[in-house]
Amino acid sequence: MMFNIVKNLNRLSWQSLSSGRDFIFNPKTIVENCPNKLSYRTIIAASFDSQRDDEVFMSRLSGKQSGIVILSMNRPKAANSLSRSMVRALNQSIYQLAKDDEIRVLIIRSAVPGVFCAGADLKERSTMHIKEIPLFVAKLRSVSTAIADFPHPTIAAIDGAALGGGLEYALATDIRVASLNAKMGLVETKLAIIPGAGGTQRLPRLIPINIAKELIFTGRIIDGSQAFQYGLVNYCVAQNETNDGAYLKAVSLAEEMLKNGPLALRWAKMAINRGSEVDINTGLAIEGACYAQLVNTKDRIEGLESFKEKRPPNYQGFSVLLFFSFGFSVL
Repeated sequence: MMFNIVKNLNRLSWQSLSSGRDFIFNPKTIVENCPNKLSYRTIIAASFDSQRDDEVFMSRLSGKQSGIVILSMNRPKAANSLSRSMVRALNQSIYQLAKDDEIRVLIIRSAVPGVFCAGADLKERSTMHIKEIPLFVAKLRSVSTAIADFPHPTIAAIDGAALGGGLEYALATDIRVASLNAKMGLVETKLAIIPGAGGTQRLPRLIPINIAKELIFTGRIIDGSQAFQYGLVNYCVAQNETNDGAYLKAVSLAEEMLKNGPLALRWAKMAINRGSEVDINTGLAIEGACYAQLVNTKDRIEGLESFKEKRPPNYQGFSVLLFFSFGFSVL
């Protein structure tokens, strides 16, 4: 098994990595014909934009924050509840961004003050035929998987209620930041169902299993402080007058990441994610294979040179010195 994992990892191309493909354990077909490149809009870090018509829109920060991309949910009349169209837009946006060469960190947030995502659109759900429901829930789950497999670091900025599927999407990110007044909960058992977008699997992997069971069995809603105590979020921050305290902290974290080698961030995420799914010896083999992908990069040389010259490094990300002898190619 270990040999096959390392062999598959060595054959990985940047195209498959950037598409978010789960190439080792669950090879699957990725949407080949993504929409045309979506336009970006430079924004001020603290601004909301709920006046837009788009249910989901992307924005790119500029200047020293260049490389940070914001994916905003924007369905103010329905508290960002997950309708068919909303899920479709999220899915398309995530797969489009996975192919973007300029992104280094993705922040997922709400453009609607006071709410992150209220979960499934229950009004729409009540109109679905019984045969449609499992298919729709499978689509919800696939979006969670796309977030988890996103090739770059991801941060959820939770400045309001994150319930049901909304919290499940946050659980799929690498790092979560919540405001003190945020409300979070997997409330599905109150509706005589269970979390279906990964909540029963990701929550117990983030916090003690007994706490995860308690939260799911009771459907309890907790605030940012409790979520931080449980380890569900990395940071809990005081809310500000513009209701974007968690978002500003997320941007600050992303700025820290921008200083580091972008290829290193991608391969570190790959090593952590895949290594955590297997035994320690296989995980160490995965780490070694991921490390090997960086040895011949210009960024690694730049890191050494900048250290020697006592200057900030100028990492480029998508360039290598040589092709690797075992057949790995960089596109």
